[in-house]
Amino acid sequence: MKKNMGPADRIIRVIIAAIMTALYFSGTVTGTLGIALIALSFIFVLTSLVSFCPLYLPFGLSTLRKKMVSKN
Repeated sequence: MKKNMGPADRIIRVIIAAIMTALYFSGTVTGTLGIALIALSFIFVLTSLVSFCPLYLPFGLSTLRKKMVSKN
């Protein structure tokens, strides 16, 4: 797996996952939608940990900056 997520993307995903988890455990979102949010939160955290998003592949997307190489 080639990394395709930059640091900002990873941080945003973890923040969104924390918000979704808080909504579920506070009782704001319940039932099937709540379970779906928890599953999506898990996926967001997992993809952030490995710095790879499989949904970016078909579209050729990457939020990872390429390192600049100097020609000295």
